[in-house]
Amino acid sequence: MTPSSIGPDLSVARLGVLGGSGLYAMEGLEVVEELVVETPFGQPSDALRLGRLGGMEVVFLARHGRHHTYLPTEVPYQANIWAMRSLGVRWILSCSAVGSLREEVRPLDMVIPDQFIDRTHQRPISFFGQGAVAHVTFADPFCGALSELLADIAEGLMPEGRLLHRGGIYLCMEGPAFSSRAESNLYRSWECSVIGMTNHAEARLAREAEIAYATLAMATDYDCWHQEHDSVSVEMVIANLQANAQLAQAILAGATARIAEQRPASPAHTALQHALMTPKDFVPAATRSRLDLFTAPYWGSWKSESN
Repeated sequence: MTPSSIGPDLSVARLGVLGGSGLYAMEGLEVVEELVVETPFGQPSDALRLGRLGGMEVVFLARHGRHHTYLPTEVPYQANIWAMRSLGVRWILSCSAVGSLREEVRPLDMVIPDQFIDRTHQRPISFFGQGAVAHVTFADPFCGALSELLADIAEGLMPEGRLLHRGGIYLCMEGPAFSSRAESNLYRSWECSVIGMTNHAEARLAREAEIAYATLAMATDYDCWHQEHDSVSVEMVIANLQANAQLAQAILAGATARIAEQRPASPAHTALQHALMTPKDFVPAATRSRLDLFTAPYWGSWKSESN
């Protein structure tokens, strides 16, 4: 197969939106249908909401559940991404509350990060294993085209006094407690821009699922490193989350319309083409079945072979 024959038909692909803390619904969705999706990796965080916005079909999911019932460690990342892909999603916009690790990234600013450092240690970050090995490239963990599109929309909507920052390192910590002051200063020494608790696992799994992924990171505080500002508290975070919510909704609406118009192709859309290491005939049947959603373009459909 050639790359062009393997890649998805983007003319019918859907956009996925993952809402984080403070963003439990998506405004403007029309003809909304709630879908309960069964996955080989368990139940997603909530029912997925399918609707239309900005000229395209959009699938929205609150990663912590609509009533915020999942800790960052407890979020069923595999099930969430598998469910999105099963519904035809090939782009994901992730909205996330973050702490700022840089003086210039002020609370209520927004960041479109372009790199990760992962400090989590309790999360599955691959669909593979149990007899199937794949190594996707992850040098550039966010889709450049999707991130640029999102940044262009966001920059045009930022109110006076608030800034959009293009690029930066997202430090993903385990949580659920916020950083110690020593940790916060360590991450600053690594030149990280923001700190959050969720996006790294999503981005890795989205790459294996051949979904382009970009993040709108909403700064709520200065973590705890800044001596002239109060240490981060839940009250501070919630107040700034509420202040960010309306702007985030406007950015999502604008980005959705732009994606509907451009339907940007991404290297992520064929990420498995040269990543699959195990010959399909040596992969256990249960594993092939579980991975069929992603691997069928390369290994052939397991469902067809097994019928």
